[in-house]
Amino acid sequence: MTETAPQSEQPDESQVSTESYDPPLSPRPRSPFSFTIAVLAAVALVGYAGYLYVQPEYHIQVDYSFFLEQLEADNIESVTMASTEMAGKWKTIPKHPEEGHQYSEQFTTVIPIFEDRYLLNQLAEKKVKVNTRSGKSGMFIESLLFIILPGVILMTVFFFMLRRSNDPFGSGMFGGFVRSQAKEFEANEVKVTFDDVAGLEHAKRELTEVVDFLKDPTKFLKLGAQIPKGVLLMGSPGTGKTLMARAVAGEAGVPFYSINGSEFIQMFVGVGASRVRDMFREAKEHAPCILFIDEIDAVGRVRGAGLGGGHDEREQTLNQILSEMDGFQPTESVIVVAATNRPDVLDPALLRPGRFDRHVSVDKPTKEGRVGILKVHTRKVPLAKDVDLEEIAAGSIGFSGAELKNLVNEAALLAARHDKHKVDR
Repeated sequence: MTETAPQSEQPDESQVSTESYDPPLSPRPRSPFSFTIAVLAAVALVGYAGYLYVQPEYHIQVDYSFFLEQLEADNIESVTMASTEMAGKWKTIPKHPEEGHQYSEQFTTVIPIFEDRYLLNQLAEKKVKVNTRSGKSGMFIESLLFIILPGVILMTVFFFMLRRSNDPFGSGMFGGFVRSQAKEFEANEVKVTFDDVAGLEHAKRELTEVVDFLKDPTKFLKLGAQIPKGVLLMGSPGTGKTLMARAVAGEAGVPFYSINGSEFIQMFVGVGASRVRDMFREAKEHAPCILFIDEIDAVGRVRGAGLGGGHDEREQTLNQILSEMDGFQPTESVIVVAATNRPDVLDPALLRPGRFDRHVSVDKPTKEGRVGILKVHTRKVPLAKDVDLEEIAAGSIGFSGAELKNLVNEAALLAARHDKHKVDR
């Protein structure tokens, strides 16, 4: 089997599994904008309807002199008079005296400032149907729409922004922006267990106690024991830290929440802390569960080293994580599992007892571990008789689980490239 050079930046979850694991996210119906959008849409609809209401029924405006000509020619069927204008309907649609095109069926014209004493007599003489319309109600509705309505819209927007500022869980207008970005996997979606993990026997022994607590917490609580609130998985990239965290959740049969440390950090100060609050609130509602923070060094670095000081977004997020972990009750079965390949840069407050009590080293596998990993990754790969996994494991010293998986995949690709039916040496 062709071997490739070790690759140091492989994802943790590829250590060992019987198949690629990418379960669908649990549907969590959230519509933080729906109510706001509905209110604004209703206001806009009412405003538009009112705007149409105050618009003149007849949009073609003609000169008053032309109106008088048509009245004299007995071509006016009806008129509706207001304070400053008059709308009407032709008996026969006339043509424009200069441009030659026809007018529309209905028209408007402006009533002159001077009083036309003979207009009503002429209308009565020609037997034109006359209606009247109050100009004050139209002016009032126009004032309501074009002066008060914009203020109502601005006040509505301000109200929802105020709700957001007073809501630590981000359920206001911009709630979706500050909600937790953690991916949620229900208990029946987590298929990985300790049986799917090879080469990490020491880590599995360390985490067995956590699994027992999630399965039966009363066993520990009746003796006054407190299970560690947090477990820190430390190891090189590709050694299987993420896979191990999933295996703990799968072994215990509890929901699994996964998020990367970099997903907390945003350009707006306070967003990261709000996401932390929402994430821990959600985890407590679904306890017992595993809350996994990958690459925690992205948010958990030693404080005071940056230029932002205490107002730095990263430090505020870290402070909120520390506060939430201190707020766990002994009976709350929420285990925070974090992974890092840089434990030396983490803030000491994270590592003290009461927060991340357990530090589990996830090392690169031994020869026996590499054999087990190769067996798992070659289950669906047809191997020729001359392929000796023991020999390959002996020659792949220093390979992580991700690198061994890549080795098997490269060998399968090479065999396919040469039109072979099996992977050989």
